[in-house]
Amino acid sequence: MQASTRLMATYGSDRILRYAVPVSVASLLLLAFAPDFSVLVAGGLIFGALFGLVDVAANAQAAHLERACGKPLMGKMHAGWSLGAVVGGLIGAATASLGLGFSASVAAASLLALPVALFIMDRFHADPAADPDAVGGTVESRKLPRVIYLLGALMFCAFLAEGSVADWSSLHLHDSLGASEAVAALGYPVFELAMLVGRLGCDRVTERWGGRILLAGAGLAAAVGFAVLITTSRLDVALVGLALIGAAVCVVVPVTFSLAGLAGGDQRPAAIACAGMFGYSGLLLGPVAIGFIAEHGSLRMSFTVVVFTCLLITLGAWLLPDLRLRASAGHEVAPHT
Repeated sequence: MQASTRLMATYGSDRILRYAVPVSVASLLLLAFAPDFSVLVAGGLIFGALFGLVDVAANAQAAHLERACGKPLMGKMHAGWSLGAVVGGLIGAATASLGLGFSASVAAASLLALPVALFIMDRFHADPAADPDAVGGTVESRKLPRVIYLLGALMFCAFLAEGSVADWSSLHLHDSLGASEAVAALGYPVFELAMLVGRLGCDRVTERWGGRILLAGAGLAAAVGFAVLITTSRLDVALVGLALIGAAVCVVVPVTFSLAGLAGGDQRPAAIACAGMFGYSGLLLGPVAIGFIAEHGSLRMSFTVVVFTCLLITLGAWLLPDLRLRASAGHEVAPHT
C-alpha cells in the first residue's frame, strides 16, 4: 500500500488497475497449486502485494471519479466488495458441498474472476498522473494533514468491528445461543447482505447530510447492534443485531476513504494509502484481540469491547471537518471547522 503512492503519482490509478487487477487474480493460482510451503508463502506475498496495490488504486480511482462527477460514489464502489464477498462465500460453499478441497476452491474463484478482470482492463477513467519529480520534491516530503490520521483511526475501528463479526459471530451463535452449525453459519451472510444494502444507499445520505453526520450515526447504530447481539438469548433477535451492525458499520470504510481523498488534495494516493494501512491493521489485529479476550473471559465480554469501539467512531466523527463535494462541479467544498 505504501509503495503504491509513487506508482500512482507516476502512472495514474487507471493504468495501475489495468494490469494489477488481472495479475492479482491470476496470482491466486500460485496459492491454489503451490507444491510446497515455500511456494505457498511466496504466492501469499505476491498476492498480498498486488491486493494492496489494487485496493489503494481502486479507492484512488473512485475518489477521482467523485471529484469528476461532483457527488459521492464511494458507497456504491464498496458495495462491489460486499457483493464479491457474498459471491465468494457462495462459491466456497458450493465447492465444499461438492467435496472439493482448497486448491479447487481457490482455482475456481481465480478462473471465474479472470475473464471479468480482463474485460474491465480498458474501462477505467483516465486519472492524470502527477509529475514524478514534483511528487518526489513536494508531495512525499510534505506531511499529510492530521485529519488523515483521524480518518485512519475511524477506519481501524470499523475494520475491527467487521473482523470480529467475520471471525467470531458464528461461534457466538453456536456456543452462546445453542444454534446448530448450519444455522450459526447464517450469521455472516446476513451481516454481508446488510452491508451490501447499506452501501448501495449510503451515497444519497452522504450527499444530503455529509460524511461526518453519517459516520456519527453509523457508529452509534453499530454499537446498538453489538449490544443486542450480546444481551439477547434469542437466535432471531441476534440475527437482527448482526444485520443492524452490517447496515451501520458498512458505511464507515467507504466514507472515510472518500474523505481521505478530499482531505489529501494533491496527495490523494498517499492519503488513501495511509488511511488504508490503519484500516487493515484493525482487520488483522481486531479478531486476534477478540480471541484473546474470549479465551480469558467470554465472547460476550469480547463483543462488549467492540461496543465501545463503535462508540469511538461516533466520537471521532464529531472531530472531523465537514468535507463535502460540490453538487454541480467536481471540486470540494471548503471544510467548516
